Amino acid sequence: MSQSLNLFISTSYSPKLLNQSFSKKLNFNWNPVEQLKTPIKTALIIKASVTDSYSNPSVLTSDNGAGGMLSVMPQDYGAFRGPTVADPSAIEVDAVTEAELKENGFRSTRRTKLICTIGPATCGAKQLEALAVGGMNVARINMCHGPREWHQEVIQRVRRLNEDKGYAVAIMMDTEGSEIHMGDLGGASSAKAEDGEIWTFSVRAFDSPLPKRTINVNYEGFAEDVEVGDELLVDGGMVRFQVIEKIGPDVKCRCTDPGLLLPRANLTFWRDGSLVRERNAMLPTISSKDWLDIDFGIAEGVDFIAISFVKSAEVIKHLKSYIKARARDGDISVIAKIESVDSLKNLEEIIRASDGAMVARGDLGAQIPLEQVPSEQQRIVQICRQLNRPVIVASQLLESMIEYPTPTRAEVADISEAVRQQADALMLSGESAMGQYPEKALTVLRSVSLRIEKWWREEKRHEATELPGIALSFSDSISEEICNSAAKMANNLGVDALFVYTKTGHMASLLSRCRPDCPIFAFTNTTSIRRHLNLQWGLIPFRLSYSDDMESNLNKTFSLLKARGMIKSGKLYSLHKNVGHNAVWLTPLMVKEDGSNLIIWTPNSFRHIFVTPVQLSLRCIFM
Repeated sequence: MSQSLNLFISTSYSPKLLNQSFSKKLNFNWNPVEQLKTPIKTALIIKASVTDSYSNPSVLTSDNGAGGMLSVMPQDYGAFRGPTVADPSAIEVDAVTEAELKENGFRSTRRTKLICTIGPATCGAKQLEALAVGGMNVARINMCHGPREWHQEVIQRVRRLNEDKGYAVAIMMDTEGSEIHMGDLGGASSAKAEDGEIWTFSVRAFDSPLPKRTINVNYEGFAEDVEVGDELLVDGGMVRFQVIEKIGPDVKCRCTDPGLLLPRANLTFWRDGSLVRERNAMLPTISSKDWLDIDFGIAEGVDFIAISFVKSAEVIKHLKSYIKARARDGDISVIAKIESVDSLKNLEEIIRASDGAMVARGDLGAQIPLEQVPSEQQRIVQICRQLNRPVIVASQLLESMIEYPTPTRAEVADISEAVRQQADALMLSGESAMGQYPEKALTVLRSVSLRIEKWWREEKRHEATELPGIALSFSDSISEEICNSAAKMANNLGVDALFVYTKTGHMASLLSRCRPDCPIFAFTNTTSIRRHLNLQWGLIPFRLSYSDDMESNLNKTFSLLKARGMIKSGKLYSLHKNVGHNAVWLTPLMVKEDGSNLIIWTPNSFRHIFVTPVQLSLRCIFM
């Protein structure tokens, strides 16, 4: 089986400029055979491969509208003509993405993915569709709130939305975890704690409605563990209390920082400036309720399960084996939520074991000094990218928009930093679950992401980032190196889009890891993989039935995209396909129209690099 690297590059440089500029970018030594006097728009074709035997290659050329420049035509010219008639419905793509591509072009598409937590404010069919139209890529359901029947209805509505409207919104189920939590506030959606008020935190069970200013706590040892003078933080410090008295199972606390209390909010307590965490460390990561919720998520076929307060990689490995034994096709990904001191201590091994990570800054900020949160966020994002795991930045991105229609400037700056760090996704929590302006919050998240991405490309183009090798086999190493090269050349040569055919999503994720300057069109024949890819940076997932015949796939893909009005003549694309464990295709392509037909130029030679019309030939063997 051969390893193949194919490039098709559009350029308006003359051979002299090619010699001076592209040789530096691609590290090739150019020896032009023919010099042209005037710059024209031409085609540069490169193909390199490893094969067991050498055969005389042929040079594929195209006039690219220049007329008379090139004299050699491919013998199988007709094989690259797309069919004159294509059924546009044979390819599935997000309706909003399709409209954006047609209106704004490929390079202006948003790369950062957006996650919305679904709650009372957004659980209806119309609200869910409004979020999908606004750019929601993943819908998150939080098992801390609401019965399973309610979550089941939300899942069904999202699935129906995907089927009826052509979206690929994935579903993420977030477990509650076994850390210390508040109760349900007696059925109220929220409660306001004012400065100086006395509240009672109790572990007793109340048959009647909760007394005024009383909160249930899920941890039976709570009253024993806290001491008078301790500081109690609710939901990562959104509300603060000081313990003033202990009476049996009740703990009396004075509110020192007022705020909004939400049902089942996380509780932490500090003593003498340090987090009291001995009891939390003894609690299991996955509680008995979590296991029931996980069974529910498996039965409903959710795409992601986020595990709260992960302490070690063993928990993730155990859960993944459990899911593999019970899930249909085992295609549920596990996201590790990094929100505790234990998570930070074992960060790299946890990320390696998981399928992705979430920077849950709210709870994390309750366990480490606030001034450490930004640096820890950046460290988590960097490690996830190095290990090729999608990373989500969450918590309090637009907290003020729960109550107000516009964000603070500091919140906009916070979002900008997460986008600049090139996190895969940003997540709304209370803003979309129970806020007064969920659609506006999503609009702010989308518009800020788009603007910062554009600015970053303009000001910091192709910033070099060292990506360590992560392959565990020789064939994986080849795939990884080819993806790295594809992204580098796409950046250097101004490719409009990278196309990748993927059955498992692995090749697409490797390309996403490189953060190329252009979007990545990921074609998969599996609906679940399409949804999974919707979490990763820069990927635009399509569902398309395809075969192992690359020429047939090219004809079909470009004809369908042309029928949908999503590609234009003269644009430069790059094809990437994994055709087996030991073979990878990477082919930048130029397309042009010939009457009603779409001509797709692709090289068909081996073991050499060919450049036309300059007619350069270099030996390039990949070891």
